[in-house]
Amino acid sequence: MIHIEPELLNRVNTWLTPAFDEDTQSHIKDLIATNPKELKESFYKDLEFGTGGMRGVMGIGTNRINKYTLGKNTQGLSDYMHKVFPNETLKVAIAFDCRHNSKSLAKVVANVFSANNIEVFLFEDLRATPELSFALKHLNCHCGIVLTASHNPPEYNGYKVYWQDGGQLVPPQDGEIINVINNLDYAEIKFEANENLINYIGKEVDDVFINASVKNGSFNTSAEAREKLNIVFTSLHGTSITAVPETLNRAGYTNVNIVEEQREPNGDFPTVVSPNPEEPEALKMAIELATKTDADIVIGTDPDCDRLGVVVRDLDNELVILNGNQAMLLMTDFLLKQWQSENRINGNQFIASTIVSTPMMSVLAESYNVESKIGLTGFKWIAKMIKDFPEQDFIGGGEESFGFMVGDFVRDKDAVTSTLLACEIAAQAKAKSSSVYQELIKLYIEHGLYKERLISITKKGIEGAKEIKQMMIDARENPLKNVNGEKIVLIEDYQSSIAKNIQSQEEYILDVPKSNVLIYYTEDGSKIALRPSGTEPKIKFYISVNTTLDNVSAFKATEQQLEDKIDAILKDMQLK
Repeated sequence: MIHIEPELLNRVNTWLTPAFDEDTQSHIKDLIATNPKELKESFYKDLEFGTGGMRGVMGIGTNRINKYTLGKNTQGLSDYMHKVFPNETLKVAIAFDCRHNSKSLAKVVANVFSANNIEVFLFEDLRATPELSFALKHLNCHCGIVLTASHNPPEYNGYKVYWQDGGQLVPPQDGEIINVINNLDYAEIKFEANENLINYIGKEVDDVFINASVKNGSFNTSAEAREKLNIVFTSLHGTSITAVPETLNRAGYTNVNIVEEQREPNGDFPTVVSPNPEEPEALKMAIELATKTDADIVIGTDPDCDRLGVVVRDLDNELVILNGNQAMLLMTDFLLKQWQSENRINGNQFIASTIVSTPMMSVLAESYNVESKIGLTGFKWIAKMIKDFPEQDFIGGGEESFGFMVGDFVRDKDAVTSTLLACEIAAQAKAKSSSVYQELIKLYIEHGLYKERLISITKKGIEGAKEIKQMMIDARENPLKNVNGEKIVLIEDYQSSIAKNIQSQEEYILDVPKSNVLIYYTEDGSKIALRPSGTEPKIKFYISVNTTLDNVSAFKATEQQLEDKIDAILKDMQLK
């Protein structure tokens, strides 16, 4: 006889009631009989909303993505919308990516909304996530949903919720909605669709979105410079194939080589280990094509087209991947230069980044007399900044994890417009006999050479979650006093919202929402951040070091000094 803990048994028994279909009940009975470990993993908790919405492995149970967990989310969301918009005709937009079950789960979500008397605008086929953010505002919807797990492995799917402003849900609203969802019984979900309220959308929205992307991502580059830029692009089997090639084409980039083996959307992502442009392996085929075609720039996007990886030629004409901080700095500086050349900077502008991204963003902002707003990880916080400060102009912003947003016409990271922006930077640099890499080094000479590295440690399942939790507890109870021979001078604990100056013992309040992040600063300006991922079973360590750079010829040696310093920090922290 297999022993199942009483609390787990209660959860499981709920799913053996008539509110659940026979296939689901049969599957659960099989798990009880044959796979108690999988049963526990599937039911030991409810899936939670993290930095990028709700993501999880697809399957049966409360800790899995399925029609019931998403149905419950949607029912709760429907109830909440009727409460906060009592006398309005409610509308939602829904998009989905290339993952297994995304299309069918999107229809389940549409059915539940329509059953609750909410008009639905459902994309007829897979679309890029930034297009959903755009479509929501374009169609005057109250809410938007994307079925996606971004760059997670093939067994995952997810559910992102957007609000009227086009940005993802943020506190306190997300908490209010989660409370409504948690207080629902599965039997209360209305699955029976009102098909009269479901509208299918496609090309008519695509055209407006792509034209808006061209308008927001184009900056006085000559037609000749655009034609001469040799581009390689890969969609990594994802949704960007529906928008990026056409956006580049309409902007005048005619020399685009697409990685054909990765063109077709495919939820198995058969040619990559991980469909994440942050992973060098994901861009391998694109780099090989760029070598054959002598390309100037390579761009690869993740499955839902909100992140982009950028590859350019270094000082030795070798193809190298820019990290997310480098791409963000180049894009932000380029936008700032455009605003400056048009005399549009008057002290009422801001750029945005996150607490785990490069500190160089703030240095850059100061040099242009614009404000640098720093928020928690996730673009929902940047969207919130735009919403909270309507009197200020948002120029652009990003985060280290390969995401960027150009202006505010889309309120989430947007690899469509950002791809075009990267090509504009490359085309203009090439036209003046420079390169993207040389432009980056110019920034380092002017503002200081900043070098970052991310270390991710994966800890899967129940035990992994406990290990990650304990690692953060240990870091708080026994904080570092020095790293690699350098004293810690400041500790920011975003869970307690307290920053402490170690030398003076002074404390001050961190004016951002609470988050499980701990950041150390050393006396020589290094920065070390610890943060459990909000969407993956990982704990992440972000290291940032910096020094001055005198000239181009000193770049390689100075960069190597910083790489060695990061290695030493990781060794001292026993992370290497």
